[in-house]
Amino acid sequence: MDKKELLMDKIKRKDAKAFTHGGKFHADDVFSSALLLYFNPEIQITRENQVPEDYEGIVYDIGRGEYDHHQKDSRVRENGIAYAAFGLLWEQLGAEILGQELAEKFDESFVQPLDQNDNTGEKNELASLIGSFNPAWDAKGSNDDEFFQAVSMAGMILESKFERFRGNERADRKIEEILEAHDDAVEAGKEDERILILPEFVPCQKRLSETEIAFVIFPSNRGGYCIQPQKKEFSMNYKCSFPEEWLGLEGEELKEVTGLCGAGFCHKGGFIMSTETMEDAVKACEISLVQYVDEPAVVCVGEWEEESEELLHMLPGMKNVTVHRLPVPDLPEIEWDGIYGEVALEKQEWKKRIKGQVKEILKFKPEAVCVNGDVFAMYPVVHALRKKHIPVLALVEKEGKKLLIRIPSGS
Repeated sequence: MDKKELLMDKIKRKDAKAFTHGGKFHADDVFSSALLLYFNPEIQITRENQVPEDYEGIVYDIGRGEYDHHQKDSRVRENGIAYAAFGLLWEQLGAEILGQELAEKFDESFVQPLDQNDNTGEKNELASLIGSFNPAWDAKGSNDDEFFQAVSMAGMILESKFERFRGNERADRKIEEILEAHDDAVEAGKEDERILILPEFVPCQKRLSETEIAFVIFPSNRGGYCIQPQKKEFSMNYKCSFPEEWLGLEGEELKEVTGLCGAGFCHKGGFIMSTETMEDAVKACEISLVQYVDEPAVVCVGEWEEESEELLHMLPGMKNVTVHRLPVPDLPEIEWDGIYGEVALEKQEWKKRIKGQVKEILKFKPEAVCVNGDVFAMYPVVHALRKKHIPVLALVEKEGKKLLIRIPSGS
């Protein structure tokens, strides 16, 4: 038997058993245990700090064996993320649950951040939540009860995540079928390229951002139909928005301003509208498409010369972009000790300050934010914008030419 078959055989035995370390527990050993229990709810998990020499079960996160990661020669993924016990077990077992392709995606999005947390201490909210199940530092006796409570919760999270991944795969297949039929209908002149009618709600926003589709219509679970505007790719802004005067209205007020007898509700945020009939849903989209004027905006923070600003107009879809200029944020009060300084603000004051600076930028609804200035002044704002997945552009020079480069988004 190969490694995978041997591991599965050990897990599915009638008298299956597993061994991990005792003491304080972390997301790594907790999720590893939950994964084993997913395959065999009867597996007996023992927690001690010394593996018996004659132990024949599965040993993980201890013992310096195949499913431990504390030894110097522990394995590292090709992308540089080191394996922890959860990742080592998932590598062997994941395909049994999700198939190879989905298992790899699950590893990247869910397992690797937990492995990274266990190996480096990098902040991870889920790992912190699991860690909070540990008893207080001065508690006496075993913490096995708390450990298995955490494992139970981790098991529920895993099952929910697995179903979500399977659901996303089904949605991906479904939307491709729908888009193929939509393309045929557009070619036959039966549908507008920019309006997609779904037979039922299907999560597809990311996929549709790559298309020309501006509105999606689908049956509402409350009766009638819902309309959702679709965002541009790599943007917080919609390809087309409902008219401003519709926002926040419902009932007779909305019917009067739209001229649609079946208009029901339009959210003040503009992200959804409802109608009683399909016909009115399509008309609402058509009216919005006719009235909408695309006015892309970019915010430039810091010093930008006219030559550099002209680069913005050369970006795709930005020929008529409006550029809004903002100064580099003022430095906060600094407490100096010789050549060394620290911000004099408390943590909450600092966060409030950054939030205010970001709010000032976002009021322009920019397609991107360009930054150029003092690193200390700019970094907190750039970090906050990246977490919101707002494109951040910086000016660089290559072979004597000034160029724009996008800073990768993400937390």
